[in-house]
Parts: sequence; C-alpha cells; structure tokens
Amino acid sequence: MKRTPVATKSKSRRSKDKVNGNPHRKVRQPSKSTIKRRTWDSFSRFIRIRDCLKTTGTLERGKCITCGEEFPFKSLQAGHFIPGRHNANLFSEKGTHAQCRVCNIWNHGRPLEYRRAIIELYGEGYDEILEKEAREIRKRSIEDLTKLEKYYKIETEKLVEGNNG
Repeated sequence: MKRTPVATKSKSRRSKDKVNGNPHRKVRQPSKSTIKRRTWDSFSRFIRIRDCLKTTGTLERGKCITCGEEFPFKSLQAGHFIPGRHNANLFSEKGTHAQCRVCNIWNHGRPLEYRRAIIELYGEGYDEILEKEAREIRKRSIEDLTKLEKYYKIETEKLVEGNNG
C-alpha cells in the first residue's frame, strides 16, 4: 500500500525557528536562571575590578574588605554584607565588595569586620540601611536582568578603559 505524503510547511517558514540551518533544532531562549547567572557574573566582575582599582590602583590585585590582605584578582570574590544572595541585595553595589575566599566562604563573610568596613566607607547607620534593603521583596524580570547585565558590562569597560587611559 502506498502512503500519501503529509503536507509540510514551506522551508522558508521552518528555517526562521531553526538553528544553523538544521530544520530539527529550534532556537531556545535562555532561562531566567541562566540570565541571572550571566548578570551575576557581570556584576561580580564589576565589583572586583572596582575594588581592585580602589584599593591597589591595579587590575591585577585587590584587597579583601574584611581582612585587608592583598590578593590576585582571580582569588577575589564578590562577597555580600547581608548573607544569602536574596533578590533584594543580590546586585547591591554598596552591599557587595571584594573578599578573599577564606573570609567569604570559610569565615562566613566575617560579619563584624564587614559591618565595620561598611560604616567606615559609607558612614554611621549605612549598615542598617543595607539590612532594611535586604528585607524588601524584589522580583526581577528577564528584561530587568538583561538590562542589568548590559549595564554592568558597560560600567566594567569604563573602569578598565579609565585605568588604561
């Protein structure tokens, strides 16, 4: 018995949703968690470069906000004053600073030393402002996260260019 072929869509319409001309692969948009991770990567790099330039004047090394020791850029992390990385404080520029791995992970951020550094940097009471900010409920859309990612990439480029110029 001979089968009748099933009607198919035109090739031009099919190729719009396919990747690299492969008619079987669809274009997939990145998930919100993927975009959030990319945004965090951009933000973390911005924070570490900002603090390296502020503390040592170079892009290669920076000082940990809590112990004051100098470390290579790649050994620094973007540590939060308020632990937990909640949406409200995840991308807080004044609540996130360069920290060494020992202080950030093994010593749980060294909260007392971090609080003292926040007060020294931003003034008496700013630690309480950051704590209040962390209690707020903030939901970010994919569009918000994408804009933040672009913003921090641009700001990072400005810091790097400003250091080279």
